[in-house]
Amino acid sequence: MKIKWSGVFPAVTTKFTDNDELDFNAFDENIYAQLEAGVDGLILGGSLGEASSLTNEEKFGLLSHTIKLVNGRVPVLLNIAESTTKAAVQVAKTAKELGASGLMLLPPMRYYADDEETLAFFKSVAESTDLPIMIYNNPVDYKIEVTLDMFAELANYENIQAVKESTRNISNITRMINRFGDRFKIFTGVDPIAMESLVMGAHGWVAGLVDAFPKETVAIYRLIKSNRIQEALTIYRWFLPVLELDIHPKLVQYIKLAEVGTGIGTENVRAPRLKIKGKERERVLKIINDALVARPVLPENSWGVLELPAV
Repeated sequence: MKIKWSGVFPAVTTKFTDNDELDFNAFDENIYAQLEAGVDGLILGGSLGEASSLTNEEKFGLLSHTIKLVNGRVPVLLNIAESTTKAAVQVAKTAKELGASGLMLLPPMRYYADDEETLAFFKSVAESTDLPIMIYNNPVDYKIEVTLDMFAELANYENIQAVKESTRNISNITRMINRFGDRFKIFTGVDPIAMESLVMGAHGWVAGLVDAFPKETVAIYRLIKSNRIQEALTIYRWFLPVLELDIHPKLVQYIKLAEVGTGIGTENVRAPRLKIKGKERERVLKIINDALVARPVLPENSWGVLELPAV
């Protein structure tokens, strides 16, 4: 599937049973909600997907399951977060064999690679596959920044087509556009500055709180791109306290708790993560419940286009 690099691409959470196995029933329920809302793609095995705690067997099992479930309605991307080039290349090859639409690619994990090493890593993966690739640029969490000069080298690789822009520097979107024009499609990857980034020219949104609030997320995106800024801003202002849950180290636990609040997820996480409790839990629940009480009525035709898969 050729990827249209625009719209809302949820970084979906991985669902677990009480016995710490993949919970496909809960996962499917959430994916149905995403499709009903009209999302434009799905990304598996990212930070929110608890990639570091999944075995390859689980990761590829989830990919195969999702591809079958979605049945071509939207592209399904697999995130690559590996500590060696050899492992990253193998994941890319297996993803291709299983039918993935594309890849999201992080710099090497656990080793603080310099610019040359990071570029060599990206180039090796790009040369190993013809799948479209989104580079994940998140120096805040992963300590390696993909600079504009590095993107200039990556522009020579036709299948490196997009970037998840998570530097937290909104001006970087303008710098990318000024230097590369339309060569790289830019996705905002930080929920609390998503609207600002989209207004500045980002083509899409790799979203987190969409996992709990898919219709609201899609509505904001579509309203902005239709230049209905004031309508989008009204929803965004309501949404912002919840969106800020996306930038906390416990974003997985927080967003899964929000999924429970909206009835499309479970709270189970995989150790060493633990469910939040005490005053922290009370604080997060208040943010979620306050949002649910004041949940806005969305403008007509601002979300939803996809027919739900047959159950």
